[in-house]
Amino acid sequence: MFGPVGQFDTGAIFESIDSFVRAHPEIAAALVVALGALSLVVYAAIRFKRPMGTRFAEALEDVDEVAVLMHPNPDPDAMAAAIGVACLAEQVGTTPTIQFAGQIRHQENRAFRTVLDLDLDPIDHVSDLAAEAVVLVDHNAPRGFAGAEGVLPYAVVDHHPGDGTGEMFTDVRTDYGACSSIVAEYFRDVGAKPVPPDMHASEVNASYTVPSQVATGLVYGILTDTKHLTAGCSAADFDAAGFLFPGVNEDHLDRIANPEVSREVLEAKARAIAGRDVRGPFAVADIGTISNVDAIPQAADELIQLEGVTAAVVCGERESNVYLSGRSRDDRVHMGRTLEAALDHYRGSSAGGHARMGGGQIIRPDAVTDGGNGESIARDELIEHVFEALSGDI
Repeated sequence: MFGPVGQFDTGAIFESIDSFVRAHPEIAAALVVALGALSLVVYAAIRFKRPMGTRFAEALEDVDEVAVLMHPNPDPDAMAAAIGVACLAEQVGTTPTIQFAGQIRHQENRAFRTVLDLDLDPIDHVSDLAAEAVVLVDHNAPRGFAGAEGVLPYAVVDHHPGDGTGEMFTDVRTDYGACSSIVAEYFRDVGAKPVPPDMHASEVNASYTVPSQVATGLVYGILTDTKHLTAGCSAADFDAAGFLFPGVNEDHLDRIANPEVSREVLEAKARAIAGRDVRGPFAVADIGTISNVDAIPQAADELIQLEGVTAAVVCGERESNVYLSGRSRDDRVHMGRTLEAALDHYRGSSAGGHARMGGGQIIRPDAVTDGGNGESIARDELIEHVFEALSGDI
């Protein structure tokens, strides 16, 4: 086995192995299979222990182009998560297109888009998707456009409850207050460094960077979905904001946070307060026909502030479609599930959200009317369903 100076005699070793294999072929085969299985287990353990951000970057790198799809009528958290994913895609050599269904009408959302100079592509039909590989951000089931139900997402990045998954990558963290926090972690996982607003990315010594535009957007996304880190947040949201802070442009942050409020939004808030139906700790208001759907959640934000009200829902109509938004500070009322239950009766409806806030819609011409006849659904009947759901009578 050993040579003259104590070295291994490889020839003798191979002869011994060969003799053993010839004498015990079944044992040798079993050992080969066992070693192969062990190798696969070790490989899988190493692969899946890698940070989620590294795995996500590799998933993006495997495709030439990707459609980064936000939920309908995207808010700052959705837009921030989308630009973060698009930025990471670009840095691994993949071409991204950020897309959304619906509108961006809330003054804060429009300010976010304008101040950060975002290129966002509206869609109405599944054929409008810019790529076969679709990454869902801030929601886990495609919705809001024709053919959405036929989309099989390539990846899903979300913090809302739901069963939606991606074909190649899924990361849904319901304990996080904002989807932006998850995306910020991806950058940290790959060793990215935020770029200060007065510097260029080329001046930062890192393979991956978080441009100031993206860092500012992600921080604002975190702030809006956690009510300035005061509600529904986790330690991860604070950590993400701290990681991004060196890249924040404070002037841009201030301009986004303090936009002008439109007259229609103020009138919607006034109608919600004046026309509210209060039953015990619950308030529901129908603000009628509006042109700006984003006025509905803003009206809900006002209604929940009323003394004695622990859960509030506001509904309104645009182009024969009905939209609902709810807020809760009542431990008995999970707003996302409440709206799901309230709209369960209606075809063309969808709803969801968190314990503290949720949204829903009925997309069907003439599905809900103020009077109602035939198969139409009276608006007052819808209000009754909402109250029943709020009370747990479902």
